[in-house]
Amino acid sequence: MFLTSYGAAREVTGSMHLLTTETDRIILDCGMFQGRRKESEEKNRVVPFDPAIIGNIVLSHAHIDHSGRVPMLTSRGFHGRVICTRVTAAAGEYLLLDSAHIQESDANYLNYKTARNFLRQMKSARNRKKAGLKLRDEDIVEIRKRLKGEGHKLNIGAIGKLLEANNLKQIDPLYTIADAERALSFFDGYPYGTPATIGRDMTCTFYDAGHILGSSVCVITAREGDRNYTIMYTGDLGRFGKPILKDPTMDFPEEHRKLDLMIIESTYGNREHDPVVRLKNQLKEVITETVERGGCLIIPAFAYGRTQALLYTIHRIYNEGDTPRVPVYVDSPLASKLTRVFGEHPEVYDRETHRLFLEQGENPFAFKELTFVGAVEQSMALNREEKPHIVISASGMCEAGRILHHLRYKIHNPLNTVLIVGYMAQNTLGRRLEERGLQYEQSGRKGDPPIMKILGKEYPLKARITKISGFSAHGDKQELLKFIEESNLDVKRFAVVHGEEDQSLSFAEHLRHEGYDAVVPRQGETLEI
Repeated sequence: MFLTSYGAAREVTGSMHLLTTETDRIILDCGMFQGRRKESEEKNRVVPFDPAIIGNIVLSHAHIDHSGRVPMLTSRGFHGRVICTRVTAAAGEYLLLDSAHIQESDANYLNYKTARNFLRQMKSARNRKKAGLKLRDEDIVEIRKRLKGEGHKLNIGAIGKLLEANNLKQIDPLYTIADAERALSFFDGYPYGTPATIGRDMTCTFYDAGHILGSSVCVITAREGDRNYTIMYTGDLGRFGKPILKDPTMDFPEEHRKLDLMIIESTYGNREHDPVVRLKNQLKEVITETVERGGCLIIPAFAYGRTQALLYTIHRIYNEGDTPRVPVYVDSPLASKLTRVFGEHPEVYDRETHRLFLEQGENPFAFKELTFVGAVEQSMALNREEKPHIVISASGMCEAGRILHHLRYKIHNPLNTVLIVGYMAQNTLGRRLEERGLQYEQSGRKGDPPIMKILGKEYPLKARITKISGFSAHGDKQELLKFIEESNLDVKRFAVVHGEEDQSLSFAEHLRHEGYDAVVPRQGETLEI
């Protein structure tokens, strides 16, 4: 039996690992790479094997860096099933369709820019002659008008014809909405604790990982020849004592305790978070300080998990009654849909959520000051709103979506606050905001503010930047060690994945110091189990 890592090996995003036996090939997660646009694009377009040889996909949870390339496999010859928890299947419907919409929109916009730049060059009679085009200036103006239709929507047909007629390169999306819809028909959802057959003499059983709603620790049992194997893939492990969700599973049945290999994440393999018990008071302090100086609070947040944790915590703060109850806006259509998924699955909430809200007849994710923003026009109006308010918007790493517009309207005002509440991958706008903004704060805000480039324009970062690390959905170093040392697992070997190289290497070194056998696979490296 072998393990080959094709993503999230000495990096955080793009989780994809291949388990191979004599008779089966099983993919553990099938995620998208996130970071620098060009680099991520190149990585995401390459599937390093023929999808037709894969038996099944085991999906630990619905986040796009773990699920986002599933439609690429299902459109390229994969004929198996996507095995996951029932909640992950429900959330995946919204997340994959949204991802496909982003792929299509990005491709259409880039093609529009190519067409527009071509027409700009053709304004020159010399360039028209060189290209062999018999066009007048008024023809160029008319063609450019046709690139956009009613309401400034892109005319995809006209753009495509112009590019094709002039042999200009067209960008294709990684996959389309139709591809994503087809991929969803491959999903099979299972309850926690129920074995699912994933290959010959091979099963997978899901246990609660405590990371996001429906996230799972996957235990795979297999028989090859006269040998039995038990492998655990943690996916992303959550925190202990975190709001809403139950803690990661620590008590496993006897048949799943002795592990030949644990494939463990290490996002925070050498870092520690603020204690969970301080979250509410920290957020309360940020809200109060921002509102008292007359500013707005902008929170970039993942649509699934982080947004709901923020709503839960703000609801608790407002119920206590000693904090300014300013309007709260969730400006993410995807987050609005996923919040409904949370509402449909109270069976996975922790005891505290039942006690504080459900037993009081309250919805944890609904209160009178809260508005879910739908239409683009509403979002644009909110960009210009200057009265104190809170905006929670996606994407969490500030790489796309409506958060970019809130930032470009708000970061040049020192009254406002941008609150970082989650992991920001290398080479993302979120990481640049975090690093440069916190550095400016630590300098006492002396000198010129950092300059941030958003949607092609530069803005001075005068808004306050602050961070609350306790909202992270990933366990930190101590919580990862707690899972290893205080659960009833007996692990023979560790493969440390899903962490920037320094985090993974540091965590593996700590495990070796404690007497464990631990390796950090490289991308494409194969380990014999």
